[in-house]
Amino acid sequence: MPVDPHIAALLSLLAQSGAPPMYEGTPEAGRAQYLQLTHGARTPEQVVPVAATEDRTVPGADGDLRARVYRPEGEGPFPTVVFFHGGGWVIGDLDTHDNMARSVCRGARAVVVAVDYRLAPEHPFPAAAEDAVASARWVAKNLHEFGGDERLALAGDSAGGNLAAVVAQVLRDDGTPLAGQFLVYPAVDAEGDYPSRVENARGYFLEKDTMDWFYGHYAGAWDDARDARLSPLHADLTGLPPAVVVTAEFDPLRDEGEAYGEALEAAGVQADVRRYDGLIHGFFDMGAFSPAAQAAIDESCARFGEVLRS
Repeated sequence: MPVDPHIAALLSLLAQSGAPPMYEGTPEAGRAQYLQLTHGARTPEQVVPVAATEDRTVPGADGDLRARVYRPEGEGPFPTVVFFHGGGWVIGDLDTHDNMARSVCRGARAVVVAVDYRLAPEHPFPAAAEDAVASARWVAKNLHEFGGDERLALAGDSAGGNLAAVVAQVLRDDGTPLAGQFLVYPAVDAEGDYPSRVENARGYFLEKDTMDWFYGHYAGAWDDARDARLSPLHADLTGLPPAVVVTAEFDPLRDEGEAYGEALEAAGVQADVRRYDGLIHGFFDMGAFSPAAQAAIDESCARFGEVLRS
């Protein structure tokens, strides 16, 4: 089907803005541009309501990290979800993904702990993965501070989906029980050759040149693209928690996300893979402009909540 008309209009506006491509600039410029596109463009009435939020810190691999806790309406206990934002491991922060964390909190009826891990190129691979693991391990030992019961899950989008998948594998190896994982258009295979990377290489918000720019800053000096901390598709997937994997039709990451879902199922893991036709990478922050995107957000978050309670 064609691109959702509301998102097509948004893409047209971005194309007409005259802003240079992110991959032609510095990481600092990319971060500022992304913050303006997301948090800076959000009006108060577009903020997804939750019961309460709290800014705090959690331990990372090399010092404390900023974090934000989101609490849903109603009486607990609730599941606790550790959430990692996207942005190619180079851009993005708690504010760019504030509404996505709120959507997961509200839609899945879970306490969400969003973690602001270290970014590349200042902190190249495997710093982000190490921070994600360290913070999730700490939350797992302190669930009484958050959701209040034994249910722990992981979530993230794009590069954050990569980190959530990596952490799920490490915590499985630790013997830490997990209730689920919510992987939204995740980057899971650094070396793969997928048709969607060619079909959707330009014109759909996330472009191949930008992906190469992200990867170069994060892991360009790493010589093993199959390292499971970088490409979780190449790990042993047995014994992982049930997953909801979300992909978008016009996303260069579409095929690897679906390949990960298929690999999970082949390993005996329950995987609910949902492709949303007409949508693009980043649609989880486009619900205010696109009813189709909002419907996909609502449906997938609710499904994740069902998995957490199954």
